[in-house]
Amino acid sequence: MKHEKPSTPPALMAAQGLSSPALQPLQLGQRIRDIRRERKWTLDEVSRRTGLAKSTISKIENDQMSPTFEAVQKLAAGLSIDVPQLFTPSTQPRSSGRRTLTRKDAGQPYPTATYEHELLSTELSRKKMIPFKTRVHARSFADFPDWVRHDGEEFLLVLDGAVELYTEFYEPVVLDVGDSVYYDSGMGHAVISVSEEDATILWVTAP
Repeated sequence: MKHEKPSTPPALMAAQGLSSPALQPLQLGQRIRDIRRERKWTLDEVSRRTGLAKSTISKIENDQMSPTFEAVQKLAAGLSIDVPQLFTPSTQPRSSGRRTLTRKDAGQPYPTATYEHELLSTELSRKKMIPFKTRVHARSFADFPDWVRHDGEEFLLVLDGAVELYTEFYEPVVLDVGDSVYYDSGMGHAVISVSEEDATILWVTAP
């Protein structure tokens, strides 16, 4: 069964209509500047694509202001990338001896309409993968206005409850505690809870 939906590039952690506190992601300004320069875009072009004022983008790039979650969503959509990719540069030099510890429930929270994400290991920049824990609120595929798509590959492990994974080219599959799946995250996908309580999953994304 293939679920046909428009393929706009929604942020992986997009909050549909939710308000969120200001974000202060690590090196976000530098990351946005790098993407803009890689694509040879002017501030005017990024402004046109994102709907944000040129002055606002300039201040974000120069770390003169912390963008709201809504602004981060607009940046991700306008740059045609996913929110987690704003935290990890596309060029990742080798590093050794790095370590960071995230205590239980001490990650960076990102609530959305369908998921409640907890971003892990946020102290490290230039990561080769992006780990985050998610409580799945969605109960129906219809809760998603579009397929979720982003660059790279993704690993999902069910920690608590049960989920149903929808993917563009495969039949939906139910995953219980301990089940895992690895897939191309450029393929449209979405996850819903099918247990009585909201399920909890571990996601690891490799941009």
